[in-house]
Amino acid sequence: MKKIAKDVYQISLMPRNAINCYLIEDILVDAGIRSSAKRILKSIGDRNITAHALTHAHADHQGSSKEICEQLQIPLWCHEKEKTQAESGKVTLEYPSRENLIVKFQEKYWAGTGHPVAKTLKEGDQIGSFKVIETPGHSSGHISFFRESDGVLIVGDALVNMNLLTTITGLSLPPNLFTKDQKQNLKSVKKIASLKPQIIAFGHGPILKDDAKFQAFFKKKILK
Repeated sequence: MKKIAKDVYQISLMPRNAINCYLIEDILVDAGIRSSAKRILKSIGDRNITAHALTHAHADHQGSSKEICEQLQIPLWCHEKEKTQAESGKVTLEYPSRENLIVKFQEKYWAGTGHPVAKTLKEGDQIGSFKVIETPGHSSGHISFFRESDGVLIVGDALVNMNLLTTITGLSLPPNLFTKDQKQNLKSVKKIASLKPQIIAFGHGPILKDDAKFQAFFKKKILK
């Protein structure tokens, strides 16, 4: 577990930060794939965790949610539009092509069993010192978490900081294969840019603390 800001920790669940989850104060954000629970629980150790929140209910973010919530006896939170997937475990419902072999692999090996959602989150809600930011597009109910005091942004998959095939680091939009509406996602990235984040934590890829790099990407790829 790596500290990235005050009371914020990254838990890398695969080599080269390929899949990440985060601890923000006493709340676990995302839970990797089905086999990630042991690593997450070991990283958390004896810390007091009070809730588990999802940026979105895809297989590489909710995979261990049920086991984590049951073992720690904590509630699961997500956006209203992610509730069906989170509770059913049918996490590829919105994928553009559910017949794709990678999608089928995720369904079979990564997706976790559904778990009841105790509370739904919406724009402006507070979780600890972070504010919920609705950033749909990658999925209908995708949300991010932003702390205005120091500019820390947990961005989920609205942006990624690595090529998911080669694992080479670099900012990009999430792959079309797993994204419901890329045009809507672009609007969300513009919304993210308006926040002027200083530290961006991704579901995939290493932490970015280089605002100039983010702004350059934004101007070249989003405002083109």
